[in-house]
Amino acid sequence: MLMPEDSPQENGVQTNQYSSISPPASPVAQDEPFSTYFEEKVPIPENVNQVFSFRKLWAFTGPGFLMSIAYLDPGNIESDLQSGAKAGFKLLWVLLGATIIGLLLQRLAARLGVVTGMHLAEVCNRQYPTVPRVILWLMVELAIIGSDMQEVIGCAIALNLLSVGRIPLWAGVLITITDTFVFLFLDKYGLRKLEAFFGFLITVMALSFGYEYVLVKPDQGEVLKGMFIPYCADCGPVQLEQAVGIVGAVIMPHNIYLHSALVKSRDIDRKNKKEVREANKYYFIESTIALFVSFLINVFVVAVFAQAFYNKTNMEVSQECNATGSPHTDLFPLNNGTLEVDIYKGGVVLGCFFGPAALYIWAIGILAAGQSSTMTGTYSGQFVMEGFLNLRWSRFARVLLTRSIAITPTLLVAIFQDVQHLTGMNDFLNVLQSMQLPFALIPILTFTSLTSIMNDFANGMVWKISGGIVILVVCAINMYFVVVYVTALNSVLLYIIAALLSIAYLCFVGYLAWHCLVALGVSCLDFGSRMQLSRHTDIYLLTDMDTDNVDER
Repeated sequence: MLMPEDSPQENGVQTNQYSSISPPASPVAQDEPFSTYFEEKVPIPENVNQVFSFRKLWAFTGPGFLMSIAYLDPGNIESDLQSGAKAGFKLLWVLLGATIIGLLLQRLAARLGVVTGMHLAEVCNRQYPTVPRVILWLMVELAIIGSDMQEVIGCAIALNLLSVGRIPLWAGVLITITDTFVFLFLDKYGLRKLEAFFGFLITVMALSFGYEYVLVKPDQGEVLKGMFIPYCADCGPVQLEQAVGIVGAVIMPHNIYLHSALVKSRDIDRKNKKEVREANKYYFIESTIALFVSFLINVFVVAVFAQAFYNKTNMEVSQECNATGSPHTDLFPLNNGTLEVDIYKGGVVLGCFFGPAALYIWAIGILAAGQSSTMTGTYSGQFVMEGFLNLRWSRFARVLLTRSIAITPTLLVAIFQDVQHLTGMNDFLNVLQSMQLPFALIPILTFTSLTSIMNDFANGMVWKISGGIVILVVCAINMYFVVVYVTALNSVLLYIIAALLSIAYLCFVGYLAWHCLVALGVSCLDFGSRMQLSRHTDIYLLTDMDTDNVDER
């Protein structure tokens, strides 16, 4: 139960447990200049009294579109094309549902950042003890590295397709190192220009995959039917697994941390409830528009492969590629098995059926997806490291570390294996990120439900219940995805290792869930919970944060 502010224990043990925790130092106060995303804050137009203002919406536009790029990374694109090839239009409603759920979760992340002035990693740093905090940081870092590996794979494949095989996959992997320098170069030109560049990359993806959509001419009736009728006729285990994979690919854990930090880039007086409420409104509108655009792009990909390649056999594709003189006919075995595609084969079959232009434009779209996701991954890593560890690295060092970890295993696979193994890594990486989901979803629901942190903007009962159900369903779906993947490995040793890791994993998820249930008001579980202590302490932490912000202004 939350204790009153004048509690006699405020100078006792409870507060002392947090005496070493203080708000992050301002970059301005440090000895050496440190470049961050928040070095420049976007001013919000004043004296606009109407209920809705396009000028204000434009001022708030940016963070939502950066966040939406995680819904368009190469892992998502591969999930989309496989969904179309394996299930036709039947799973579009799953994609729609996953995007809506993602929007609701992003709303919670944005509200946390706006109301508290701290992002999710910073709040975790103040709420959880040292050991759980470090474990949580490691899990989120795994998700970020996994996402970066998908970007590396996507860019390498795109470069290989664009060069008609002249740039081998291993060389494409090495070329992605230059992303680091491109990103650092763009970062010098200011916040709004960087956000505009992200908008440009999203536009490139929309035009590329939109071109494929117009070229293939999917049945519009089937598209709408698949999108709004939640049913999958004649679907089996393959389609079920694909539906689970869609949810796992769309909702990404590090994106929750990212969005809660990006919203801090606007100049908002957090002591003014009207400004905070207004910021929450415009950020939600912007996020809705951004995710609607990302949803349309995902629909383009699903519909193209559903119309052109659903129920196609390897033999049919091989014959068509032979007829057009494609150099990639060896990718498709001469049998009547159902065609299986990935982002590499996807470009090849588009080239065979619809001409070389379709292949090159597909590759440009994949390259844009990969380039954009590397930048958002860099920001996520920066915020997570700063928040959890109070450790501030330069962008150059941060990108270099993450990219080195991501490139090493990808490069080894590219050198010693073939493209099938490289694209097959995407499946493993989607499973890896699915496993990390509870480490973002449970904390965000926990902290946005605490009145001591969110004040008047804490989740109401409806949001607490619906949020809890949504997170439970999403985590259950993704655990099923993991189980399906592990059981397909057919190795007793791997089963034993997976079982041992699962026990440790479930224990930690249970610990986070316990804190979450206490925050949601299940008082019978509040026996010695640290959350009870931290509720009281956060009043003072957030007050200190406000004072620092006012001083800086």
